[in-house]
Amino acid sequence: MRAGRTPDVNGKPKRGLELDRVVLLGRTFEEYLRFFALDWEKWRGRDVLDVASGVSSFCAEANLLGGRVTACDPIYTMTPETLRPACERDLDHVLASIGGLAVYRWEFYKNATTLRGYRERAFRRFLEDFQAHPDGRYVPGAFPALPFPDRTFELSLVSYLLFVYNDHFDLEFHRAALIELMRVTRGEARIYPLVTFEGDRCPHLDALRSDPAMREFRFEEIPTDFEFLVGSNAYLRISR
Repeated sequence: MRAGRTPDVNGKPKRGLELDRVVLLGRTFEEYLRFFALDWEKWRGRDVLDVASGVSSFCAEANLLGGRVTACDPIYTMTPETLRPACERDLDHVLASIGGLAVYRWEFYKNATTLRGYRERAFRRFLEDFQAHPDGRYVPGAFPALPFPDRTFELSLVSYLLFVYNDHFDLEFHRAALIELMRVTRGEARIYPLVTFEGDRCPHLDALRSDPAMREFRFEEIPTDFEFLVGSNAYLRISR
């Protein structure tokens, strides 16, 4: 894994974090509420899917609070014993790499120590719940083929995979992922953030809006009051 300010295609230093794979960085229930402007009382008790949930603790915390949340990620074929050191390595590496990068706003996290606290709390709660509930709460799977029947979930969430990993997933992957996401969703899907790790609006977003394959879907960009990565103060809501 690499991170930092390596040159882009024009030979200029990149402004943001550069990663050569999707990393294991968990987010908490509190962060999800902010990312997606979630009214938890509205969604409590409804069928919710968290795709590419990784080592986030949203599923664990939400179910503890009366939710019906299913998490889906390819890493759920792994054991907690294997995942724990991988979480620690990825967290150490990313935190060592983001210092001084101008694409972050620190109003919420304040400093790297607080940020580490959120990330550690997320993956530790995830690991405890993952080990305690080998009952279908954590389902192995990945885009573009999710292992669920049509329209299973009232709300589907995707954070820090689509749009942000612009260098890894092309337009065709995003198109297939959104179609698949809406196949398993009977209500709405929400995706966050809408910018790349450079803090730039992902070009796939506008291309997908005008794509004929998306004509049955409604795209809405909903502002939020949360911003860490520059420009990450909105999520995409997709409905029919």
